[in-house]
Amino acid sequence: MKKLLTLALVAAAFGAQAADFPAKDRPITIVVPFAAGGPTDRVARDLAEAMRKPLGANVVIDNSAGAGSSIGANKVAKASPDGYTLLVNHIAMSTMPGLVRNLPFKVESDFEYLGMINDVPMTLIGKPGLPASNYKELTAWIAQNKGKINLGNAGVGSASHLCGLLYQSAIQTEMTTVPYKGTAPAMTDLIGGQIDLMCDQTTNTTSQIEAKKVKAFAVTTSKRLTTPALKDLPTLDETGVKNFQVTIWHGLYAPKGTPPEVLKKLNDALKAALKDPEFIKKEEGLGAVVVNDKRTEPAEHKKFVAAEIAKWSPIIKAAGVYAD
Repeated sequence: MKKLLTLALVAAAFGAQAADFPAKDRPITIVVPFAAGGPTDRVARDLAEAMRKPLGANVVIDNSAGAGSSIGANKVAKASPDGYTLLVNHIAMSTMPGLVRNLPFKVESDFEYLGMINDVPMTLIGKPGLPASNYKELTAWIAQNKGKINLGNAGVGSASHLCGLLYQSAIQTEMTTVPYKGTAPAMTDLIGGQIDLMCDQTTNTTSQIEAKKVKAFAVTTSKRLTTPALKDLPTLDETGVKNFQVTIWHGLYAPKGTPPEVLKKLNDALKAALKDPEFIKKEEGLGAVVVNDKRTEPAEHKKFVAAEIAKWSPIIKAAGVYAD
């Protein structure tokens, strides 16, 4: 009887907390499992701003980078399931199971799926001094410099790493892969000419392309983009790299066991943010497409990630790369 009473009191306490969620004097933390200044960090900060009003609470960012995003993701998986610690992650949610040895959590069962945020195309870019002004010239340059080309990325398991792996496989050319601790240092070295090429998200490359700090050669979507700075770039498919399509998506997650009432409030706030004109404008300006389909529903979000895991796991296994 005493045990049942204790459980009832705990349940009542959780119910009261859920009813009062979010408390005005307690911020909600969104963990970003990548370094500050990168594309996922930018998406998360824009989302935090857009979710503040519908939640009626402050939303802050915590960058916890490393190990293919598993460090930050594990931080959320092990956090108190009260709605005050969330995770924004990208395609890494579907690549960690195949990429990270001894993953300390299960992607499909240790999180509550809140909904998708956006779809982000990738761009193939090069250092400013690269002697090529279009993709045809880039192809010739790659052929002339086999074994000498450095291809940068934001770290093992990052979106830029995955895109780079697929690109090398598609053109059947091996390059020296140079991993960095985040997109920002990789971009700095690309601009400075220390590396030759990078395949990265439009959320990180668009402003650099606009400023002519890097050379842009192609996008990874099936159709050309409409963003002013990117609209003249061909798709890799139309350049001859057939069926090359890579789109990076972002989603929002909470720890497993978060009360349903809290999850509902968070999902409602997410949906409100995705309809916020200012948020949409910011994302479109970076070449990203805000999700407005059924993937904003938790069940559809989870189904989508499961399909992505099935898609990426064999590709990662074939490449033989791991993030320890």
